[in-house]
Amino acid sequence: MQGRRPTLVDVATAAGVSRSTASRAINDHPRVAPEVRQRVRKVVEELGYRPDPTARALATGAPGRRTDTLEIIVVEGCATAFGSNPFYGRVLEGVLDGLRGTEARMRVHVLSVADAPRALDELSRTTGLGALLVNVDAPLAKRFYERCPRIVSLGRSAPFVPFTEPENLRGGRTAVRHLIETGRRRIVAIDGRRQSPCGADRHTGYVNQMREAGLRPLWAVGDYSREGGVTATRRLLAEQPDLDAIFAACDLSAVGALQALAEAGRRVPDDVAVVGFDGSLLAACTNPPLTSVAQPVEEMTANAVRQLLANQVTDRWYRSFPVTLSVRQSTAA
Repeated sequence: MQGRRPTLVDVATAAGVSRSTASRAINDHPRVAPEVRQRVRKVVEELGYRPDPTARALATGAPGRRTDTLEIIVVEGCATAFGSNPFYGRVLEGVLDGLRGTEARMRVHVLSVADAPRALDELSRTTGLGALLVNVDAPLAKRFYERCPRIVSLGRSAPFVPFTEPENLRGGRTAVRHLIETGRRRIVAIDGRRQSPCGADRHTGYVNQMREAGLRPLWAVGDYSREGGVTATRRLLAEQPDLDAIFAACDLSAVGALQALAEAGRRVPDDVAVVGFDGSLLAACTNPPLTSVAQPVEEMTANAVRQLLANQVTDRWYRSFPVTLSVRQSTAA
């Protein structure tokens, strides 16, 4: 440590704990085990660590920090997606449910991919009650968590970053199994963002179930959007003209699939069955109504908010929620 002032990261590394645990131990947080607190304090003395007064002030609610506000941070590549994607409305409904009966407020930040790094750095200095991260990629989530440990990611993120998620892998399997049970054999998939863990898990569930059934997987990327669903379906129809079923990683992509199938003169479900993923209100309003793997977005979000308000989110905290299949006319036998 010669030549520079020891940091909180140095203390955490030497004590064998995360940065957030070291911070809580130094600040006498009640949820830190006594033996951990003692080990951290010993390292503090050995290294001669002294907390930065500015950072400490921020951590205890000093100027600039809104101690009554929960931050909802959304990173979205498409400028209009926040208003048009029903998923985000369900997230906000869950947040309001979690805040009900409290005096806490929420503040929503919709960030572009380009602006996210700078904006998250600024928010890490002013976040009070905590933050709910939506679509924040793993490197940014990890960086934010190191500066602001009271966060939950809606969806699995970087290692040790607290998160909540639906059973994505099982949902992918469930969708394909249902299609197989209704007699479909040439089943293709429209993936979401493969760099996101939820998209990767839904894809893995699809591939695994197909291979177990002795069927050949074939997929295209739909990017969780209606337009992406249209483009992906057109490509899949060109590559496998006799396809008889589509599993889309979200309901918006499934709506795009329905549009592309109608343009191609394919009847749903007579020629091609379609399953989405979300269980949103949108699924019940399509023509025909869409079979969808339903995830409890509102319940997941409300639970995360309550955990944050109760200050019960610790290292490695996560919760997984079950999914269910809502069968509608888009897969009728």
